[in-house]
Amino acid sequence: MKSLFDENALEEIQQRIDSLTAESVPSWGKMSVGQMCTHCQKPLEVAMGTMKFSGKKPGFMKRLIFKIYKPLMYNDKAWSQNLPTVRDFIVRDEKDVAAEKAKLTELVTAFHGHKDATEWPSHPMFGNFTPEQWGKMQYKHLHHHLSQFGA
Repeated sequence: MKSLFDENALEEIQQRIDSLTAESVPSWGKMSVGQMCTHCQKPLEVAMGTMKFSGKKPGFMKRLIFKIYKPLMYNDKAWSQNLPTVRDFIVRDEKDVAAEKAKLTELVTAFHGHKDATEWPSHPMFGNFTPEQWGKMQYKHLHHHLSQFGA
């Protein structure tokens, strides 16, 4: 799996974001392109410690389930279409595409700038990730949604 910490992957993702337009239509799912750009900002904010989940921490059974699924977040296998979305990542209102693309590009660049960081926040659902896992997971999430919109 590519990593958002790699220069080539960063450039690829930025070009793909730039290719999105207000007329971009999803191949699956319910989000508009503006909503998707806003949605994709949230995991980056979690990784950089600027977003906190509003719900309570998962109990023992959920933590056990998340532990089983954790490797799927950053491995080479593509995510399935129409996976359930974490409540805090759902975007219901319409968004300005140009503004949200700019914010997403800024966050992608900021995340890439953390590539040498040794301290990372714990993920509220999955626990700790290594820097390598964070980079792969962020790339994989962006790739999933950009592919959703043909970018």
